[in-house]
Amino acid sequence: MSNSPAAEAARRRTFAIISHPDAGKTTLTENLLLAGGAIRAAGAVRARGQARRTQSDWMKIERERGISVSASVMTFDHDGLMFNLLDTPGHEDFSEDTYRTLTAADAAVMVLDAAKGIEPQTLKLFEVCRLRDIPIITFINKMDREAQDPFELLDEVSSKLALDPAPLYWPAGSGGRFKGMLDLRGQKFVPYAKKSSTDEEGHPDPVAINSNAVVQYLTPEEQAEVEEGALLVSEASKPFDVQSFLEGHMTPVFFGSALRHFGVNELLGGIGAYAPPPKPAAATKAGTETHVAPGDAEVSGFVFKVQANMDPNHRDRIAFLRLTSGRFTRGMKLKAQNTGKAMSVNAPIMFFASDRELAEDAFAGDVIGIPNHGVLRVGDSLSETGTLRFAGLPNFAPEILRRVRVKDPLKAKHLKKALEGLAEEGVTQLFRPMIGSDFIVGAVGQLQFEVMADRLSNEYQLDVIFENSPYAEARWLGGDRADVEDFVSKHKSAMGQDIDEQPVFLGKSAWEIGYVAERYPKVRFERTKERA
Repeated sequence: MSNSPAAEAARRRTFAIISHPDAGKTTLTENLLLAGGAIRAAGAVRARGQARRTQSDWMKIERERGISVSASVMTFDHDGLMFNLLDTPGHEDFSEDTYRTLTAADAAVMVLDAAKGIEPQTLKLFEVCRLRDIPIITFINKMDREAQDPFELLDEVSSKLALDPAPLYWPAGSGGRFKGMLDLRGQKFVPYAKKSSTDEEGHPDPVAINSNAVVQYLTPEEQAEVEEGALLVSEASKPFDVQSFLEGHMTPVFFGSALRHFGVNELLGGIGAYAPPPKPAAATKAGTETHVAPGDAEVSGFVFKVQANMDPNHRDRIAFLRLTSGRFTRGMKLKAQNTGKAMSVNAPIMFFASDRELAEDAFAGDVIGIPNHGVLRVGDSLSETGTLRFAGLPNFAPEILRRVRVKDPLKAKHLKKALEGLAEEGVTQLFRPMIGSDFIVGAVGQLQFEVMADRLSNEYQLDVIFENSPYAEARWLGGDRADVEDFVSKHKSAMGQDIDEQPVFLGKSAWEIGYVAERYPKVRFERTKERA
């Protein structure tokens, strides 16, 4: 096997899993790892007892609530391919973390609850995938529970997402009547065995639909029903076309039950066969626009996430680097585009959720962790020459602003450092008003404040209080420097700075923002800011 950067990149499949909360995303993640041979037992999210905790949710609050609030990365080798699975938070309060994670993915698996179909958060995440031209594979989960008619589900995908659904399998019933699914390309029936998630035995092997063996699993009526459904859907939907999928017009559809490990092997096979390897990435080199190909000799990548205290015993701080080109080897020196400083990467990490091992080498498509103490930030581009800059990652204007103070006044300095650390991770946004000493914390949703309080308490031993803020809206300022400085000097009581010391206008209401924007047409009041 060739070990060239191009050949190795071609083996990579880097994909994210997206869904509405509770559609079964983390359970599917666990079972993909199980199917890929990366773990021996999938820890069901709702399973009781310490023995079967989910492998991918490592934060205390995630384990207590059975939700994912932080993106995690898992790498495993299966069937000659290297899979990098990016598990994203399903909760809408963490949509910014999800957006940043999707910048590192080449494809996405969209998980739908068979009973609920496309839910609001699924729709939002889909729009992000569409903005980034990310091809989508659909997995309709929880077929072992009562579900909508599969034709209605496909119709919803078609009408709400403007995607052509191309089912590769067709289910036989749902809920108590669920018997398995028919492989539409091979005319084989894949039987479903009712069993508990602790049962070590797998489901029966597929059998030909027109063979005598199928009578063990389907009555003649059930067989006729599944064959009729398969015939109808084959006539009604377009045949699966890989090119159309890669261009974002079509989605292959798989059915199953992640909790019962049914349909997961077929999904993993589909990801391996159809998800694209890493593509050339748009960048600027010394101010000139260019594209960086996975097979290029120079090692390069961008930081899409920073996570502190994954290991509370070591106060660590890890930058997640998505490699875009070259062959990275341990001990290599890389330069950040913003400082030009070279850093030796002596202890790069390959992730397996909360487990990790040293990465001796890595290629385009891989995600490695770089331990660092505040040197690297979200949006940084790294390369051997330090001249490459990839498009920055966006910050979105927060929807809720709160004042934060620590109960023990002697720990005020400690609070500043902790808040800055969390803001650098992108957990929340931090604004420092020009007048007064309070910190203003911005978030998309209430759950972010709960996670923040939990982490400040557990990781930094800080007891904090969130109070109502006099401000309701935050906007970054853009425009000519003289115009911005003139505006800032006239509105000091409503001005703050973000963590990058960029000027931010803190408005008491959306109406005030609109009113001020009308009076100062030369100043832009921006809802997003590029981090780089």
